[in-house]
Amino acid sequence: MDLKPVEEQVIVITGASSGIGLATAQAAAQRGATVVLAARSIDTLERICKDIEGAGGRAIAVEVDVGRREDVERLAQTVIDRFGRIDTWINNAGVAIYGRLDQVSEEDSRRLFDTNFWGVVNGSLAALPHLRTQGGALINVGSEVSDAVVPLQGMYSASKHAVKGFTDALRIEVEELDDAPVSITLIQPTASPSSRRRRSSLRRWPTPSSGPPPRPSATSAWAPCPSSTPSPRRSCRRQRTRCGRSRPTASSTTSCRAIRTARYGSLAARGGCTAAAGTSSEADPARQPDRPNPSFLSSACSARSLRRRVSTTDTW
Repeated sequence: MDLKPVEEQVIVITGASSGIGLATAQAAAQRGATVVLAARSIDTLERICKDIEGAGGRAIAVEVDVGRREDVERLAQTVIDRFGRIDTWINNAGVAIYGRLDQVSEEDSRRLFDTNFWGVVNGSLAALPHLRTQGGALINVGSEVSDAVVPLQGMYSASKHAVKGFTDALRIEVEELDDAPVSITLIQPTASPSSRRRRSSLRRWPTPSSGPPPRPSATSAWAPCPSSTPSPRRSCRRQRTRCGRSRPTASSTTSCRAIRTARYGSLAARGGCTAAAGTSSEADPARQPDRPNPSFLSSACSARSLRRRVSTTDTW
């Protein structure tokens, strides 16, 4: 189906305060679209809107917890009351938890699913009635782990599998059975720079067979992810700094690569993985060759994404 040009669209983006959501909102606004930014951090959204408007764009901020259906319904109604239509709806909000499946609490797991899975369901079902009216696009952001699995992020992987299953089923029902004028797309990006929220449930850092002392116990509080995904060398340096030891220098006898291998090598041998954090921001058109992939979303993701794709066999 033919979608409107980006500059004529009203685009709703959840999880728009950082990462993929922020990059997409900025790119769409630069192309002339009217963007509606939704997230829980309203203060951050308002600052982003001011920046967009200062650059000549059009944007509004709406405080929303996507895990609450009533919040998402209110978001959709706010957009209809303000602009009269919704042309594209992007379900992007997400959180992550680090920890073994038998150590993550049920409360934390349910909260993750409320955001990652039910946030997509709530957004999709709230947007569809309006998209059916005059046509439009529904875009759900999954992950490369929608088709794979990452140890120590088992519940996150499970939620992204669920997003893929829901989106594929919804596409068949809406596009093929109903023949509705709605394009439904699943984006499966890899790891990306983001301040997406994460939580560690590890009681202790995995003990290496050799090398530097293990990392102290991880915090149990929710905290922002790093503002950028580090390279393996920078990651090694940051881990050493967090542990209170001095940053490695050029004269160090043990290289960062050796430290990283010693720290994580035994974990990888047992089937573990310490892949980069967060939900990604690089859309891979090759994964969905037959699905519409709006150019503004691709460029936004590509501009802020890692140049190196992360696989589940990486031992960072």
